[in-house]
Amino acid sequence: MTKDRKPEKKSAIQAMFDAQKIVFGPMVFQAVKAMCDLGVLAIISAAKDQGITLEEISDKLDLSVYSIKVLLELGLSSEIVLLKNDRYHISKTGHFLLNDKLTQVNLNFVHDVCYQAMFNLKDSLQQQRPVGLKVFGEWKTIYEGLSSLPTQVQESWFAFDHYYSDMAFPDVLPLVLHTKPKLILDVGGNTGKWAIQCANYSKDVRVIIMDLEGQLEKAMQNVQSHDLEERITGIAANMLDDLPAIPNKIDVIWMSQFLDCFSEQQIESMLERLRELMDDETILYVLELFWDRQRFEATEFSLHNTSLYFTCIANGVSKMYHSEDMLKLIETAGYSVTAETDHIGIGHTLLECRKK
Repeated sequence: MTKDRKPEKKSAIQAMFDAQKIVFGPMVFQAVKAMCDLGVLAIISAAKDQGITLEEISDKLDLSVYSIKVLLELGLSSEIVLLKNDRYHISKTGHFLLNDKLTQVNLNFVHDVCYQAMFNLKDSLQQQRPVGLKVFGEWKTIYEGLSSLPTQVQESWFAFDHYYSDMAFPDVLPLVLHTKPKLILDVGGNTGKWAIQCANYSKDVRVIIMDLEGQLEKAMQNVQSHDLEERITGIAANMLDDLPAIPNKIDVIWMSQFLDCFSEQQIESMLERLRELMDDETILYVLELFWDRQRFEATEFSLHNTSLYFTCIANGVSKMYHSEDMLKLIETAGYSVTAETDHIGIGHTLLECRKK
């Protein structure tokens, strides 16, 4: 069940102000991005307690007083900067915009991947396909065109994807490898980071990466750069089609931030077909960010917005799931969840599953 919200206690004036924040949100976003890219926030932050005048900022950045003024006035009303005795200081919010890795990753992802495409959100909702993806190319899903996206878009996409997963990997490696598996099937292996970490963690494990051809090529290039091609191999496959046979016994099937890339119907279908590759001893591990299991409102808010990225840009049908929705799909597909571990990394949950 979706958790209840606390009763609304804000005044009408505060509610109206909050509404204006939403209405002008796109303009605030671009102003913040400009303040970051032009170095405005960095200069104010470097001034520390003494602060800095508008004219000093203008001189240091070789920007007009006018340009600095319109940015800082927006910064004041958005509580990004503070003004005391005609000197500007960085606020706590401004500090996080400038220094917090999560905020920076999200900022670049929204700017480079989502911003222009989100103009097509209404059409995407009505048509249940990623209409916004046309900003980058004529693909059915972003995954088909991921290796062909502009360089800056790719960098921001992978930085966003990897930031969340990379923080979880050190914690889940001992959980997944404690049974000393000989063969792991890494479904949706992305750039091969998980497979490489597994091979470095255990000298006895072999990994098969299963992914789309374009992504698999990139993953195997990374594998070769680590001299691990003897223990990490790849199979090109579309998980929405019939799966290729695996000649060896699979001890572990691994899926990290993978199922959220598909609709509920697609997830159930894939899980049913994966069961055919398993025996009674095979363990399926699902690592996901469930929005209802987050400790902090900021992470939950980020995940809800990420769902809109899936709607408008990625594939039009997937989202960041509530844990109960995912657990029902796993159960319906013929699995029992034998262990659940929450609060891994930034907020992941690891599900250990076995065939019924």
